Amino acid sequence: MNQSILFPELQYWDDAHKRVCFIAQSQGMNIKCYISVNKLAELNDFSKQPNADEAAAMLALFDAVRFDAEEMAEDLIEAEEFDEFGAVHLG
Repeated sequence: MNQSILFPELQYWDDAHKRVCFIAQSQGMNIKCYISVNKLAELNDFSKQPNADEAAAMLALFDAVRFDAEEMAEDLIEAEEFDEFGAVHLG
């Protein structure tokens, strides 16, 4: 893992968009990283989408795949795959 990109324990459930937002820090900047409920289900090997109404459940799913999500986010950041707001989307 690249030591110039750090991932502090900062994440929250974005209920409006049904995704978890977590933060990456690179070169003194905070970069928002988003992972959808569908991608969480895929990484957690679920056959169907979990109930996306509960923030605690979604954050628990995220914690279970945090390392993989951070690696994916790191790859997107290094490839400069940012959206128009400077965020990266894991799916």
